[in-house]
Amino acid sequence: MKKYYFIFLLSISLLLGCSSVSVYSDYEKNTDFNQYKTYAFYKTGIDKVEISDLDKRRILRAIEAELNAKGFTKSDNPDLLVSIFTKAQEKIDVYNNNAYYGWYPWYYGGFYGPGFGYGFGYNNVSTSTEGTLFIDLIDARKKELAWQGIGTGILSRTKNIDKKEARINEFVSKIMTEYPPSQEISK
Repeated sequence: MKKYYFIFLLSISLLLGCSSVSVYSDYEKNTDFNQYKTYAFYKTGIDKVEISDLDKRRILRAIEAELNAKGFTKSDNPDLLVSIFTKAQEKIDVYNNNAYYGWYPWYYGGFYGPGFGYGFGYNNVSTSTEGTLFIDLIDARKKELAWQGIGTGILSRTKNIDKKEARINEFVSKIMTEYPPSQEISK
């Protein structure tokens, strides 16, 4: 019974873990982010990203929707240049569920009596791809990075384009919740 309970908990944690995106942001602390009202995509940086053009367009559409929702407008003479970078790595998780190891009393020994032993368990190996998306907002006038948002999470392997697009939107949305940064003035 305990074995099935463990499998159930493991399954739930894997499902919940797959949907989360960890986010982090960094920024130039002396920057007044209220000055930025317009943006454009930084084609030179985006062209270097080693993902499919379809996924690039999905990411850029999601960023555009988030920036527009924050009151930005796209411009040929922007305040901010938007660039992206991605990386991915395979994660291998090994779960070892040994039923019993150690001394057991006579009543578990069956025919042979008490002793020291190893109960049979199993190993569960799972692989997943962990992806990281970097969104860079570059001050167009200074040509310096003003803000960077980073999101890391498990990438789903699906043929369903709607699910893939939803996962990209989730990544971008969670990253962009960090912009603009809440700048606290230290005393």
